[in-house]
Amino acid sequence: MKYTQVNYSNREEILKFPDHYVALAVTVDDANVAANSEGKKILPAGSPVGGVGGATLEDESLKVEKKNTQGATAGTTGAGVDVEGILLNDVDVTHGPAGGAMLIHGFVDPSKLPETLVDDVKSNLTDLISFVE
Repeated sequence: MKYTQVNYSNREEILKFPDHYVALAVTVDDANVAANSEGKKILPAGSPVGGVGGATLEDESLKVEKKNTQGATAGTTGAGVDVEGILLNDVDVTHGPAGGAMLIHGFVDPSKLPETLVDDVKSNLTDLISFVE
């Protein structure tokens, strides 16, 4: 039997208006996620994600991966220009791919995001997600 101790805390709310959003249930891949000091691979809420090897909605598995916010050539693994949404909640992928919610429409407070999104990433998202200070 495997025993895991979990410490719970309040989650970071990235939404400016939490009653108006649309999120898609997805499976988050663990490939581009580095382990933290405790050895856990946790993608925080607000992390940019997109489909693995193509658009999320074109793949029946709805599998997404963390995207690089520093940009890269479209279509390459982890390219920031392939961002399709951001994670609504923290997702723990320590033990492999895990379920999560990808925000595809809503109003986000950029000061609550775990990293600053570069303009290329924001421009891919601004049709559906509004960043409100």
